[in-house]
Order: sequence, then structure tokens, then C-alpha cells
Amino acid sequence: MFASIKQIFKPTNRDLLKRLGFTLFALAIFIIGTTIQVPGTTSLTTDLGFLELINSMGGGALQNFSIFALGVMPYITATILMQLLQEVVPHLQELSKQGHVGRQKINQISRYLGILFAFIEGYAFSFMFLGNTADASQYIYISIILTAGTAFLLWLGDQITQKGLGNGLSLIIMAGIIATLPQMFIDAFQGLVVLDGTAQQITFSIVKFILFVIIYFAIIVGVVFVQSAERKIPIQYANKSSGFGNQATSYVPIKLNSANVVPVIFASSLLAIPGVIAQVINNQSFTSFVQNYLTYTTPVGFIIYAIFIFLFGFIYTYMIFKPHEFAKNLADNGGYIPGIRPGDETEKYFSKVLTRVTSIGSVFLIIIVALPIIFSSITSLPTTVSIGGTGLLIVVGVALETYKQLEGSILSRSYKKGYQRR
Repeated sequence: MFASIKQIFKPTNRDLLKRLGFTLFALAIFIIGTTIQVPGTTSLTTDLGFLELINSMGGGALQNFSIFALGVMPYITATILMQLLQEVVPHLQELSKQGHVGRQKINQISRYLGILFAFIEGYAFSFMFLGNTADASQYIYISIILTAGTAFLLWLGDQITQKGLGNGLSLIIMAGIIATLPQMFIDAFQGLVVLDGTAQQITFSIVKFILFVIIYFAIIVGVVFVQSAERKIPIQYANKSSGFGNQATSYVPIKLNSANVVPVIFASSLLAIPGVIAQVINNQSFTSFVQNYLTYTTPVGFIIYAIFIFLFGFIYTYMIFKPHEFAKNLADNGGYIPGIRPGDETEKYFSKVLTRVTSIGSVFLIIIVALPIIFSSITSLPTTVSIGGTGLLIVVGVALETYKQLEGSILSRSYKKGYQRR
């Protein structure tokens, strides 16, 4: 890993260094923007509850009620919705089969839909946080500012993708999460370490903080392991040869967590809807029902949350890996799984493997999501201090993908140089 990073600073790879510099500069603009509040508003002092996921992905922008309070979540929601609609809307199905041109059209529709979602969410948030103290024009004014902030982040993400390193929108989310880590460790230190007690109390409190740090990084290692784990299905092609008369063999990799954080985002969005409705209608009985049964910090709410994550894990994974199409394409290309007959048996075998792998991945997601909830319930530390969680999954996933992209770019340059020397 460190060898690949060193390659960036070689004189022959100055363009990569420029890309890295541009990426860091763009992310710095985003971090600065999270501190600029919407005119006429103040920072939120109340507990965000179900909105904490959006706040953590935005680097605390929602808590500050900054111009980037919505982040890129409206666009992500629109993108996921478009992926679901491609399965049921014929026009979108046709676009998805048109290659690069079709994907561009779908992406353009997703952006327009994301901007629409941003305005709707901006209006809802302005109403939730300002209450009945403002008039309609002020709500619309704040909504437009928040929508413009999301639109700017989408443009900034495109610039990072084209001129920087990695996927721009993913890096923006990762930067927002990482920006909150220093304050989290400061809060953990202040909450765990006692500086005005006896020597024994001070020593014991420091040991607790060190243990917290060790557990935190141990969970990171575990997440990296699971995110990198994959099940390889061997594929042989009867019409291809790898030399000496042997049939060519390749693999279809299935990640243990193919859906990544999409099921968590889906589940969080669904579970957030009753809370938003409760804030808008301001009915005491309905609000009490939501707080007691439909928030993931309550036993019933967490069970519903876990079921949503598990179901969406399967739905999204089967959207990515379609067993019927996989078996058909494999047979059309003269391929087969050793020991499995082409056709229906291949489809059933692939579905069985996919079910087993997805079950493990979904349970892993539930455990990671449950860790901060359990941690906050058994400790008296501030809500800003947590272990595990969706944010950690996002940071690890984006970091791994960016590193693979960087490593691939360096390797391709090495191959080109070796070919030119010949």
C-alpha cells in the first residue's frame, strides 16, 4: 500500500500528484462550506435523532444548518430510486440496455430528480427547525439555498471525478465523515479521562480511553476484512483455451457485502418518514407513538430497522446480480460452472450461493449498525462518540475503492512504460 502511495511523488507521475492536490483542494472547499450557516438561521442544539445519519455524512453540516446541510443525500436517494424503477418502467429498461448513452440519460434524470428531492427536503427541514415562526417566503428562501448547496456539491463531485482521484461524490461523503472524527475523539477523551482525581482514578480513566481507541480500530480492521471478502465462483469456457489444450477458467467474484450501505440508507429513509410526518403535523399522540415504536433506539423500532436492512440487502443484491440473466449470458458465451449443468441448474446454483453470501452480508450490516446504538445505551458519553456505524462502512468502502483505482492507474503506467521500452 505504502509503495503505491510513494509512486505518486515520483517525477514521472506529476499528473497524479496534481490530481491528488485538486482532490484535496475541492474537499477543503466542501469542509469550509459545512461551517457557513444559512442566513437568518442558527445551529441546531436539539438531538437530531433519525437525521443523525445525514448529519454524519455531511460533516456536521445539518447540525450547523449550513448551506450544505442536505449534502448529496437527495441525489443518492434519487439514484437508488432510479435503479429500482429500471426494473418496472419499460422506458428506463430500454435506456439501461443502450450502453453509455443510456446510462448518461438515466444519470441526467437522476440529477433532476435529486434536485427536486433536495428542494422538498429543504422545505421540510426549514419547516421542522423553524416551526411556525417564519412565513412561506422565508421557507422557500431557505429551501432554495439548501437546494443550491446540493447542486453545487454535485458539480464539485463531477470536477473531482474528472480532474481528481476517485469518485467525487463518494469522496465528499467520506470527507464529511472524517471531518467529525477529531471532535469525536476529543469528546471521548473528555468523557473518559479524569484529570482531577487520584493517581489510581487517572490511570484507570486513561486505560479506558486507550481501550476505546483499540476497540475502535479493531472494528475498522474487521470492516476492512468483511468489505474485501468475496466468494469466487469458477467459470470455464468450452470454446476458449488457456494453452496446452486446457479450457480457460475465470471467476465471478461476489462480495460478502455487495449492497454496501444502500440497505441502511433505504431502511433509514423509510424509518425517517414517520418522524418527519410527526414533526409536520405536530400531533402529540402520533409523536409519542413514533418515539416509542418507530425509532431505531427503541427495541421495536430497531427490530423493524433490522428487518428493513435484511430485506433491502437481498433486494438490492438481486438487482445487481440477476441469476436468470447470469445463467443466460453464461450459456450464450459458451461458459459453465464446473459440475453444474447450464440453464436452470446454473440459475439455481447461483441463486443459492447469492442467498448464502447475502445473508451473511446483511447480518454483518445489522451488527455494524447496532454497535453505536448499543454503545450509546451502555455508556454516558455524548451522542457524538460512537463505534461502528454506517459512517465507518462508507469510509472504509470509499478508501478501498480509491486505493484500487490509484493502484490500477500506477500499474497501467508501468505496463505502458515496459511496452515502450521494447
